[in-house]
Amino acid sequence: MRRFAPNACLVIVLAASGVCARADENKTDGGSSASLAPRARIECSIKRKSGEPVDPPSTAAIPRNESFVASEHFKEGIAPTAPVKISWLGATFVRRFAVKAEPVDDTSLQTHVLNKSSNAAEILGQLGVRAESRLADIWCLLTLQANGETGALQTSSAPNIFFVRDGVGELGVVDALWGGAGWEIGASPVGNQRAWTSGTRVFSR
Repeated sequence: MRRFAPNACLVIVLAASGVCARADENKTDGGSSASLAPRARIECSIKRKSGEPVDPPSTAAIPRNESFVASEHFKEGIAPTAPVKISWLGATFVRRFAVKAEPVDDTSLQTHVLNKSSNAAEILGQLGVRAESRLADIWCLLTLQANGETGALQTSSAPNIFFVRDGVGELGVVDALWGGAGWEIGASPVGNQRAWTSGTRVFSR
């Protein structure tokens, strides 16, 4: 059971080759710690520049004084006109995360590749205080690869994961996987013992 956007001055810096790996949702790992290898740092912005026209409205950037409202952007839809093709939104993501509103800011994320099958708690232990990112950060990266293009997010069968606080402030894992027709966006608790397999791409501040 697997699932399966504003265009301003979007800039991406990639300094490493992509990683291809297969996601295995059921495998568990007896290791005691995660093994993360740092990759490129990503820069992205969904803030509208002063005087920039709002055309078309569905893909316009967000004014600096407005909030990023997750439910207005994370929507299922794979039509050619969709700002980001999303073929599936998980029920947990919709319930816990789509209710959020966040400030609009520039995105700067560090990418890592997971070299060892590890659960969320183990990965958090290595990332430390810079582990958290935001839904607006995820959305910004998705707009750069709206149709599954090559970029910071993996578009193989391997997932991309982010640690984000939900609508009540509880930290959770949001994962994005390109499913062929569109992005599949899910979420799970950080206490879940699911092992994220080697090759998973991890994003942090």
